[in-house]
Amino acid sequence: MSTLAERYAEIRETRRVHERALFVSPRIPSELELQARWFAGDFGKEFVSTNGDKIEIIQFGVWNREAGPDFRDAAIRINACEPINGCIEIDLLDRSWETHGHAINPAFEATVLHVFVERSNHAFFTRTHLNRNVPQVCIDPATLPEAFNATVPLARPGRCQAPLKNLPEERVCSVLDAAAQFRLRQKANRIRNKVEAHGRDETLFQEIATALGYKENKLPFTLLTQRFPLRLLRESAEDCEALLFGAAGFLETPDLDIYDKSAREYVRQLWDRWWPHRENLQRLVLPAKAWHISGTRPVNHPQRRLAALAVLAREWPRLQRASGKTSIAAANDFFQTLAHPFWNFHYTLSSEASPKEMALIGDSRVADILANVLFPFWAAHDRKNQSSSNTRLWSEYGRLPAQLSNRRLETAATRLFGNDPRRKQFLRTVARQQALLQIYEDFCMQDNSDCAQCPFPEQMDKWM
Repeated sequence: MSTLAERYAEIRETRRVHERALFVSPRIPSELELQARWFAGDFGKEFVSTNGDKIEIIQFGVWNREAGPDFRDAAIRINACEPINGCIEIDLLDRSWETHGHAINPAFEATVLHVFVERSNHAFFTRTHLNRNVPQVCIDPATLPEAFNATVPLARPGRCQAPLKNLPEERVCSVLDAAAQFRLRQKANRIRNKVEAHGRDETLFQEIATALGYKENKLPFTLLTQRFPLRLLRESAEDCEALLFGAAGFLETPDLDIYDKSAREYVRQLWDRWWPHRENLQRLVLPAKAWHISGTRPVNHPQRRLAALAVLAREWPRLQRASGKTSIAAANDFFQTLAHPFWNFHYTLSSEASPKEMALIGDSRVADILANVLFPFWAAHDRKNQSSSNTRLWSEYGRLPAQLSNRRLETAATRLFGNDPRRKQFLRTVARQQALLQIYEDFCMQDNSDCAQCPFPEQMDKWM
């Protein structure tokens, strides 16, 4: 495994950048249409800001379909100076920066350009919550060409798609395998350092908790396992679940009338075990704003994931035995047998019971735990037996099928593969998905020249 990973590490070191009217009757398009037209480049790449500065768009970034600015990973140049990386926000009105609350929202701190259509009679300044001024550009929809393709891609295909498209399949797979092995090794090194600081069990518990938190709630899950380590939860096995739910802030009201009839008895049991600890542990309770609930699929609600974490703490000896076998099958068998009489039928504490039983930890989350926790953990543990153990480990890792995609993966796939018909085939395994993320992070996200000076395409011409 080390040879390919080391070759990828070498090319990774080269990643540093070398230096007619649209509408028949006048109307203002929707923000979504404006974003699509902007991203397609219909407004051009050179502008003059409201302060008279020359603004050049180096790269338009990638769509952000979540909270925050409309485009991330963009780059602009102001008055021919060095490119500035950041986000771009597009609004219909110049005053929307204030009325939409962007000025006090930390999520907009990385914004480097505010684009708007309609100018007010008053001057509106776009300052962030740290009082940094954001340049503004006014765009005119009347200058747009008539043609409009509504199927604008999530990201622009990169310059690297050409050499990759011309490479034989085995060579593309070799590149992806190298990046995947490099990423696995990097994660193993991080796990190894954490084990030295916190011990094997605590490290594994914290890493699984972070994976259960998924991308939106990694921080609160990490905080909970730091404040309530595995050792403490194991010593207080009967109160384990109540401690986690109480410290998470999910038991702040003792009023059982707000809960569905099927949930009252369970919540009452949690509350009865939490209230003796409540006064002493109040300073450790997470604030409600620590949790991201909106937009979360019901089956992924943090309350369900927290219940799964409590079950894991109680079942820890079984997890130790399963993880000790360094086997996908053993890990899957363990997670598939996890059950909870309440959470197998509920999405949240206040939801009605589901008529259909649900897995406490679903297949896609198990695959994520295997890829981001267990395999790096096994690789870190097997460092002394690299030749034989790592070969077997990589063989198992390479067979792990991909469960789900996400916007980051789709963005990376568009950048590297464009419309290559082999695109789906290259991303059928978790290892290949991890490889794509590694390449995207190492090259695409480090580039601020819109691919023009990125070394990755040339490196691919030289690969093997």
